[in-house]
Amino acid sequence: MDYLRELFGLDGRVALVTGGSSGIGRAMAVALGRAGAKVVVVARGEDALRETVAELASHGCDAAHVSADLGVRDEVRAAAERAVEPFGEIDILVNSAGVNPRPHMNALTEDEWDLALDVNLRAPFLLGQRFGPGMAERGWGRVINVGSQQAFRAFFNSGAYGVSKGGLTALTRSQAEAWSPSGVRVNTLVPGFVITPLTAQASADPVFREQLAARTFIGRNGLPGDFAGAAVFLASAAAEYITGQCLFVDGGFSGH
Repeated sequence: MDYLRELFGLDGRVALVTGGSSGIGRAMAVALGRAGAKVVVVARGEDALRETVAELASHGCDAAHVSADLGVRDEVRAAAERAVEPFGEIDILVNSAGVNPRPHMNALTEDEWDLALDVNLRAPFLLGQRFGPGMAERGWGRVINVGSQQAFRAFFNSGAYGVSKGGLTALTRSQAEAWSPSGVRVNTLVPGFVITPLTAQASADPVFREQLAARTFIGRNGLPGDFAGAAVFLASAAAEYITGQCLFVDGGFSGH
């Protein structure tokens, strides 16, 4: 057990998880907390944020929350400053918050385009600019961005969402290039189709849901809990020699 704690333990680290009130973000926030990190979750809904903090507390974890609209740059900056108040500077930044407008490209509006780029790409950039240099100065840090299959292949009206996630994948490489020489590791987790509130509309169609499950090698769609181990791994000492990479957590979806 001492060896496992040395390899995967996060005692003494502080994690900030955006989108931490539901879905993949919440599962990762709880996993990081149970691995020893103090956790700050950021999202819009106060009630859901409090539920996440309560779940973390039930496991004996130190946790706090910040409510913010990550589509508004001033709120992103303000949330970053509020996030350091409970436990100090951030060691592990997880950018999981996202929006997914999916009109056909012919119907995509400028407002929908702006929303996708603001939340899915600009917010991770701004948070990275706030915390990445500090991690580098301290000689240790982790940034975990949550990407998408649509950064690599177009399907199901990729539209602005696919563009934003393609940009996030490139941002991961740029951040890794900038900060990895100073001890910061930056990687992207790439989900397959995961049953979350973000995919509720699509997953409500049983035929479509089963078609996507059949595309995996495992034979089922993803669940938020499938990302717990991957988040702890990338945040831990075990991932010391991994940076600028995309880890596909998709049951083999991308293998087709």
